[in-house]
Amino acid sequence: MSFGRNPHVAKAEAAEQKALGAKDTTAAAHAWREAGRLWERAADRETDAKRRVAYTVKAERARTSADDPQLASPANKDGPPAPTN
Repeated sequence: MSFGRNPHVAKAEAAEQKALGAKDTTAAAHAWREAGRLWERAADRETDAKRRVAYTVKAERARTSADDPQLASPANKDGPPAPTN
């Protein structure tokens, strides 16, 4: 473990990725709730007020995504199409 880094940030980001990649809605909701819990833990350990607020907002967003799966969809759904060969 490195000093000066908040280990819960990386864990929360990994939980978000797991939620986005989940094939089952129940698994996705569980992963979003786990991400919310980890973001909350990251906020509790953070000393910088600006980052603490950002982590708290991310925790609320993750919990909202667990309750409403439509909000959890990736933001860039209408991005450029993948190239075909």
